[in-house]
Amino acid sequence: MSETISREQAWELLCEYNKEHFHLKHALTVEGVMKYFADLLGYSKEKEFWGIVGLLHDLDFERYPEEHCMKEQEIMRERHIDERIVRATASHGYAITVDIKPEHQMEKVLYAADELTGLIYAAALMRPSKSVQDIEVKSVRKKYKNANFAAGCSREVIERGCKMLGWDLNYLIEQTILAMRSCEDIYENFE
Repeated sequence: MSETISREQAWELLCEYNKEHFHLKHALTVEGVMKYFADLLGYSKEKEFWGIVGLLHDLDFERYPEEHCMKEQEIMRERHIDERIVRATASHGYAITVDIKPEHQMEKVLYAADELTGLIYAAALMRPSKSVQDIEVKSVRKKYKNANFAAGCSREVIERGCKMLGWDLNYLIEQTILAMRSCEDIYENFE
């Protein structure tokens, strides 16, 4: 039987499988970004749920990088976590490690925005402020075009995600910047 998981329980589970500051910070970033998009897209009542999906999306990555999006399903099912969370988190590995295609708008947002947050963060670190507060779409697009910049952030996945959502790349970048601005104090002050 599946159970809902509280934000506190999700954080404890994440910390059980992830110790590196970078991975925990990324999880907090994606949690905040998902909450922002939940509000933006009319899913405010599911905002916490979207956030938990964002928080847990890379649950297995640090410990099981070769089984990413596969092992986390097993871990969550062993703990009887809501199957919607299991599916949503796994779907962000679509066409990379799993064949679970994002269907719900939340899954499509996670798929498109996850990689993009890394690229935006890397671009922000190049600025004197080292913050997303003053970064613009134009700056991110310039970095985006350079395949060697933040090379681990798949442009193919970002573009596939845009297509799934029916969004223009500039719109996704703009909204993801705004989403990251909305939660930067949380992930930047994380110790």
